[in-house]
Amino acid sequence: MDRVNAILNHPLYWECLTKIEELEWDRIFCRHNMEHFLDVARLAYIFSLEKRLSLEKEVIYSAALLHDIGRHEQYQHGVPHEKASTDIAELILRECKFSESERDLIEEAISAHRGHEVQKSSVKKEVNAGEENLVMDFSYILRKADKMSRMCFACKAKSDCNWRAEKKNISILY
Repeated sequence: MDRVNAILNHPLYWECLTKIEELEWDRIFCRHNMEHFLDVARLAYIFSLEKRLSLEKEVIYSAALLHDIGRHEQYQHGVPHEKASTDIAELILRECKFSESERDLIEEAISAHRGHEVQKSSVKKEVNAGEENLVMDFSYILRKADKMSRMCFACKAKSDCNWRAEKKNISILY
């Protein structure tokens, strides 16, 4: 997990995280903080094990730590946070010594974590069918972990939340 810890110690990561915390200080809904990132990481890791995906724990945790890191760009400039997070992740992952194929996999999962379809054209290298399925599976488990990490059943702002009732997590599944 050395490269995950390199992300945690990266100055750009902390700069973005600090901006998000400042912009969300009075947010009554779910926040995009370290607790959320680690909840997503742990759930995605469980889902990966259950699906028997050949994903390294370090890749899963890195994607989870970075999936919302561009949220401040959405708040301040209207940039979709999955786009901003993907751009920021590319810089950080390169400096933290992730291979090109690992970066592509992580960036694609981040890019698709809001439910958008995986864009095959955004995968920078040609992949065989098995690798393409891994990209799609990873995007799916990151998105699922992101949604399931929310504890709607214990939220004080539940009645004001714009999530549809059927999307809210009203019981513990994991």
